[in-house]
Amino acid sequence: MSKFFDNLETRSDTERAENIGSELPIQIRNAKENSTAFSEILKSVNPEDIKSIEDLPKLPVLRKSELVKLQSENPPLGGLIAGNVNKLDQIFQSPGPIYEPGMVKHDWWRSGRALKAAGIGEGDIVQNCFSYHFTPAGMLSEQGILAVGATVFPAGTGQTELQARAAAEIGVTAYIGVPDFLQIILDKGEELGLDLSKIKKALVGGGPLFPKTRQAYKDRGILCLQNYGTADLGNVAYETVADAPMVVDEGVIVEIVTPGTGDPVSEGEIGEVLVTTLNPDYPLIRFATGDLSAVASGKSECGRTNMRIVGWRGRADQTTKIKGMFVRPEQVADLVARHSEIIKARVNVSRSENNDVMDVLLEIEKGSSADYENSVKEVLKLKGNVKIVSPGDLPNDGKVIDDQRTFD
Repeated sequence: MSKFFDNLETRSDTERAENIGSELPIQIRNAKENSTAFSEILKSVNPEDIKSIEDLPKLPVLRKSELVKLQSENPPLGGLIAGNVNKLDQIFQSPGPIYEPGMVKHDWWRSGRALKAAGIGEGDIVQNCFSYHFTPAGMLSEQGILAVGATVFPAGTGQTELQARAAAEIGVTAYIGVPDFLQIILDKGEELGLDLSKIKKALVGGGPLFPKTRQAYKDRGILCLQNYGTADLGNVAYETVADAPMVVDEGVIVEIVTPGTGDPVSEGEIGEVLVTTLNPDYPLIRFATGDLSAVASGKSECGRTNMRIVGWRGRADQTTKIKGMFVRPEQVADLVARHSEIIKARVNVSRSENNDVMDVLLEIEKGSSADYENSVKEVLKLKGNVKIVSPGDLPNDGKVIDDQRTFD
């Protein structure tokens, strides 16, 4: 059985460039003719002029903020679907709120490539611990699991003891979910005296995989690789070798640009990730993810030949991902607006015992942290440690979210 998902992964640079040269104009035309939003965005563009990654800077950048605006003006998906929204099988909601489409097609989000690279396939039982509630992460992963011939245990999030017991009783061999949650399941299994030794493979995403976490899994005999994707785009890039740069998925075209612009940076230079998807149903063109990365030199030792990126290197804005969920500056502003007595708020993100920790600091004349715990959970969609500080204590540095995590 081949270690590759398909022969697209091993194309020569010349063949891939020729394929993109024929596919890009078709996708640009599809977006322009069949999407009401892109018919306006691309109105002055001749699709035949866009035949390579070098031609893409001729096109405007679509930012997440614009996507939200388009969706509010033309709900639910902003006119970005190529065709009628009623042809969709699913509509999801991510924090923001931002709405994303879904289709029940063979690996529509292309997550199968990342799973295949992690060694997951026929004979594996995969515990899918991404959320099936509101967001597409659970379904996105499930399609990929089925595409590589493995069996899905649709576990979702939370319920740690039930997760551990089920993993032991079912004989789970692989995990997919956020990086930290597998450790929580394994620790609970150990506490309960369960045998979880069949788990040998893991594919994680939705947040950074820190070296200590990867090493902890390796010490247990688990190969843990990570992939990078978004709810809007699906899979974008994935590790094929631990701690090596990520190989870009064959269904997208990735550019690295100076943050806030559409101007490409040099190889190795950190910049914002722009993605053009070749998905004909949802043709996002030069979509700005807000994530930072860089193009890595050379090819992967695994035999896949597409360009590589170094992985996630932070955000171009202050938005950050905590326990797999985005927390955005506008959410912090909403929290302040909800309580007139809050002068200023700041979210500090750190790590403790291989877990993300969110501290929410509130400048208030007088009050108790317990008074704001429910609001934090409702607005930020996560539990946090609420701390009351005196007026003037928070730095006047423009930050409302301070991500203090490091990759050491």
